[in-house]
Amino acid sequence: MVQSRTSYTCMTKKDTLEIHKMMTNAHHDFQKGLNTRAFFKVGNHATGEDLVQDTFMKTWKHLVNGGKIHMMKAFLYHILNHLIIDEYRKRKSSSLDDLLEKGFEPGVDDTEQLFNKFDGKALLLLIHRLPLKYRDILNMHYIKDLTLSEMSAITGTSKNTIAVQMHRGVKKLKSLYEQS
Repeated sequence: MVQSRTSYTCMTKKDTLEIHKMMTNAHHDFQKGLNTRAFFKVGNHATGEDLVQDTFMKTWKHLVNGGKIHMMKAFLYHILNHLIIDEYRKRKSSSLDDLLEKGFEPGVDDTEQLFNKFDGKALLLLIHRLPLKYRDILNMHYIKDLTLSEMSAITGTSKNTIAVQMHRGVKKLKSLYEQS
């Protein structure tokens, strides 16, 4: 997946512009998904955003040092996963007694979050009751987080057809949800 040059060469203005364009496109295409993954893994928006920025910085440094990236999405997620693991290792566990002494008051109302989780799980179960063409498209988009272009390449159909199927699938899913 990744190759590095053993000798460092001077970067030309053309190389710099190419790396800049590549990183801009990568940030535009993958930043939202990376932030979502980081937030769900570390449970903190600010920490997640910092990890994503570190991911892009490490990728930039890799490219500037002459490294090659064959699949940008896979490379970015690989780097992010390693940064998340490092973040887990940094955390210190605190005892409940220490937290109570510092003023921590347990007792947060997570009702809305709990309802959202249950609704999401119910929708995942309802997806399996959809016709196969809608089920596959919704799985690819919402579970595997694929773009219209990626789904189009996998299925061999046009992006417009995928978008229509996705819209119809969501509409059918809503009606199934309302019935249950």
